[in-house]
Amino acid sequence: MENISLIDTFSEFKELKNIDRVTMMSVLEEAFRSVLIRQYGSDENFDVIINIDKGDFEIWRRREVVADDEIEDPNLQITLTNALKIDEDFEVGEEVTDEVKLADFGRRAILNLRQNLASKIMELEKDHIYGKYKNKIGEIVTGEVYQVWKKEILILDDEGNELILPKTEQIPSDYFRKGDNVRAIVYKVELRNNTPLIILSRTAPAFLERLFELEIPEIFDGLITIKKIVRVPGERAKVAVESYDERIDPVGACVGMKGSRIHGIVRELRNENIDVINYSANLQLFIKRALNPAKINSIKIVENQKRAEVYLRPEEVSLAIGKGGLNIRLASQLTGYEIDVYREMEADDEDVTLDEFADEIEDWVIDALKAIGCDTAKNVLSIPRADLVKRTDLEDETIDEVIRILSSEFE
Repeated sequence: MENISLIDTFSEFKELKNIDRVTMMSVLEEAFRSVLIRQYGSDENFDVIINIDKGDFEIWRRREVVADDEIEDPNLQITLTNALKIDEDFEVGEEVTDEVKLADFGRRAILNLRQNLASKIMELEKDHIYGKYKNKIGEIVTGEVYQVWKKEILILDDEGNELILPKTEQIPSDYFRKGDNVRAIVYKVELRNNTPLIILSRTAPAFLERLFELEIPEIFDGLITIKKIVRVPGERAKVAVESYDERIDPVGACVGMKGSRIHGIVRELRNENIDVINYSANLQLFIKRALNPAKINSIKIVENQKRAEVYLRPEEVSLAIGKGGLNIRLASQLTGYEIDVYREMEADDEDVTLDEFADEIEDWVIDALKAIGCDTAKNVLSIPRADLVKRTDLEDETIDEVIRILSSEFE
């Protein structure tokens, strides 16, 4: 029974295609020799022959033939009487080589050997998985959803290795069921309790970068370079690209005819809105492009504060800020400058700046209004009450009081 179970364990080694032949034979021989040392005190006179292809092994022991009354170490020596049982031609002083059977080890030794081999198999598998995915950090992998939990998803790769996609690394609108195929990048590889833990991500900017490389040959070939990517997963992303070949339009190449190239990426990211922007070393031009689709009148750079003051027509303000402030926030992240938006009004003697109401309206309320591009009384009054509440996140009563104070100025 022990012989069969040991051969089964050996067969498991044979099936490990990821382990190279030299390592496999070395580990197997080491396991056998450790048992020989425990059993006989030394393994110096043993030859372990392993047949990887057949999945079996042989152990041979070399001993010197001595007279029956001169034996001192049964492991290194064999009596002439016993040697003659093996072959009638043996004489004293010659070397006898005979095979050691598994049964000679004893039941406990065989069980220990099996456990040792099983442990080595597990260690080799863990080392292989850890090394394989450690070298794949930042690369896209595809797997099949095996189990869906509340906080994470268990995914199996094509070798049956377990990968984890946490809820925090999923696009908010992601929805997966068992059996679905999932694409993600290898985000982190850790050892937890000596077991490799492979964490995937679909929200990292690197995932979007890899998708661009897959879908756009010019990026893969290095003709177009991605300078920077910022994104709010599932909502919006801005990608700054640059071409060193004047004949190539980097934005046009990325988007494709009628959006044909970028469509697959958008679909993979659950309809995430992707703005592809032509990178420029000219900061003012880069900020203008980053705030697309808003049309900018002028920009003032405050270099020591890493801040940019952007002036534009009132009707362009909402485009520059974007839904929930998303456009201006991503533009700031892309350019590395904090962007403040200001309305550029035509001369209006009747309008009054908000700062002149400082004695009636608290400073933090004025700051909240300025943050959405309102710096005069008429700016505020031109926006519907519901929009003011939503965009400033101020209380209804506060907005009502502001409107009352500002309206009274023009009565």
